Amino acid sequence: MQTTDKPAMGQAGRVRPSSDTITRPLIPPKAIPYLFLLPALLLYLVWIIGPTLYTVYLSLTDWDGISTPNFIGLQNFVRLFQRDRTFTEALTNNLRWLVVFITVPTTLGLGMALIFNTDMRGGRFYKVSIYAPLVLSLPVIGLIWAWLYNPRLGLINAFLTGVGVEDPPGWLGDRELAIWCVIAAAVWRQVGYVMVLYLAGLKNIDPSLIDAALVDGANRWNLFRHVVLPLLAPVTTIIAVISIIDSLRAFDLVSIMTRGGQSTQVLANFMYMEAFNNYRMGYGAAIAVVLFAISLVFIGFYLSRTVKDELEY
Repeated sequence: MQTTDKPAMGQAGRVRPSSDTITRPLIPPKAIPYLFLLPALLLYLVWIIGPTLYTVYLSLTDWDGISTPNFIGLQNFVRLFQRDRTFTEALTNNLRWLVVFITVPTTLGLGMALIFNTDMRGGRFYKVSIYAPLVLSLPVIGLIWAWLYNPRLGLINAFLTGVGVEDPPGWLGDRELAIWCVIAAAVWRQVGYVMVLYLAGLKNIDPSLIDAALVDGANRWNLFRHVVLPLLAPVTTIIAVISIIDSLRAFDLVSIMTRGGQSTQVLANFMYMEAFNNYRMGYGAAIAVVLFAISLVFIGFYLSRTVKDELEY
């Protein structure tokens, strides 16, 4: 008698599938999260990593934007640091911008946040008024402040003339004052942003810590110095890094208000003029690489600090 293999019968007469009929998934379960990340990673590779690497390559050439790039090694960087006085002036202006951006908006924003964190009358109106410049784009702010600085019809010189100043300054036409006038316009916009960040930090402070310090007899200065300011350290780190990056990539205000003239040249504007006005793409790429390297130092510090804080918690 011949016997045939029959599938095993389970409870209630159900057929149990044999091991040969079980199909394995085509994609391992561990790889599924990476598939969701793949489109974003491809876009990041095409639009960020690729152009960055290509810019580094162009910085080693004398490409003019039309002909075939000719590899020249580090000659562009040698020229930048040894022979180009405009680059030195632009770098100096960026450093001035950086110092002012770290100190003035941070101090004013923190002071206003401490004031508006109380239940003062009209506080919401004042907060909105100070934050409003951040809603405007930088070109619009540049145009507004260029009108204010106008030597004949500007509001500032009209006020100075009204109070008896016979020869008001030319502001954007003065080589000594021009860069500080542009930085002042940038500070006017930045203060509101810093204020909002500090307000958010103050709202997250545990009120019991403030109450404990007051019970221990701390005055307002000691309370701010030993309790509030240390608790705002993470916010201060974020503000410092953002201010540094904003100061290094300053371009819009300089381009609108002075077009890089009157000793207001900064690295981003200098890079643009060399690449697209003078058709020295390789030289402009070298300036971009230097600017990227400077920014990378501060970004790396911020990321390392953030990772360290996350591991601690």
